[in-house]
Amino acid sequence: MLAPTPIAAIRSAGNLSLGFARAGEVTRLTAGYQSGCLRARLPRVDPGERVELVVINTGGGLTGGDVIDQTVRWGQGAVATVTTQAAEKVYRAIDAPALVRTTIAVGPGADAEWLPQETILFDGARLDRTLAVDVVGGARFLAVETLLFGRTARGEAMARGALVDRWRIRRDGRLIHADSLCLEGCPQAMLALPAVGGGAAAAATILLVAPDAAAGLSPLRAVLADAASRSAASSWNGLLVARFVAPDGETLRRALLPALACLRGASRLPRVWSC
Repeated sequence: MLAPTPIAAIRSAGNLSLGFARAGEVTRLTAGYQSGCLRARLPRVDPGERVELVVINTGGGLTGGDVIDQTVRWGQGAVATVTTQAAEKVYRAIDAPALVRTTIAVGPGADAEWLPQETILFDGARLDRTLAVDVVGGARFLAVETLLFGRTARGEAMARGALVDRWRIRRDGRLIHADSLCLEGCPQAMLALPAVGGGAAAAATILLVAPDAAAGLSPLRAVLADAASRSAASSWNGLLVARFVAPDGETLRRALLPALACLRGASRLPRVWSC
């Protein structure tokens, strides 16, 4: 009798390469390559509103061995927001982590926003993620990333697993911000430490790169004074960074929404955030 042949687990792979360009007063998607489990869609927006692009993972989530590569470029003067259809779920991994690589380039005078919805890490999840951004001086770039360590409403926690999350932000090719987060073993226990999360099960970072970033600090701190979560903000060298930790995702989102509204002015959040 022949010995059974092990069948390798099916893994998802997705590749996205997008480019925005400005034509007169209008920003258009001029480059749009998609393959594997990633799709990009342009919902209709009212006249005068920002262009919105929604990234969709048709795989329904990520698990160990999945690989996502996404690149987005804003050309000179382009104004657009990129978001995701829903929260991204990262499921239990057997061995290798899920890999997510995001590369962003923001051209002169562009106004770029990277506003994905939450990433939910299930117990046993392993995620290795990198965000690399290069901004030309004078451009504006706003980003938010939100992490939920289990679904607390269902009594879930991330008692085991691993997260490696790296941010590298450059202005005119020069590194101006580097941020690395590594939680491995028992993330729940690590987040319980006062110097890490103080018992939090959700965390988020907002980052703004803009010539006038410092002007947004005082209004943002006024908003954060009434935030439901623990939060703080600081600004230096054309950067503004705000951090949040909360006991659950709902509390965190209630703090994030007014903070983002403060930094975005009159612009409403993408419609998918309300679906």
